[in-house]
Amino acid sequence: MTLNELTYAINGCAMKVHNKLGNGFPEIIYQRCLAIELERAGLIFSRELEKDIFYDDIHVGSRRADFVVEDKVILELKALVNLEAVHLAQTKNYVVAYNIPIGLLINFGANSLQFRKIFNPKLNNDQL
Repeated sequence: MTLNELTYAINGCAMKVHNKLGNGFPEIIYQRCLAIELERAGLIFSRELEKDIFYDDIHVGSRRADFVVEDKVILELKALVNLEAVHLAQTKNYVVAYNIPIGLLINFGANSLQFRKIFNPKLNNDQL
């Protein structure tokens, strides 16, 4: 499956969840429902995958991505009225830290489902 096909399938799963639930639930509810839809779609994923963060080879903490799908796409979920630049930056940091080609920032909190695709600037995106 190409990255475009994979992100299309993920977006379809998110749309199913949003169409059934609408907006207004906490993020964890959307995360659990999206896991059900990703599994139904036959996609391989990890939830809350933890990654150590280093600064000059010194461990300074860790972060958890909401989902890593097929080891190719990071999913960062939100349930907010509006996405802000900080949410895009967070997703960009995840794709770099996890060395994953693409991140999808998905917001279930707005009236219409919102998607943002973030490319890893450290990878050659011409090959994606």
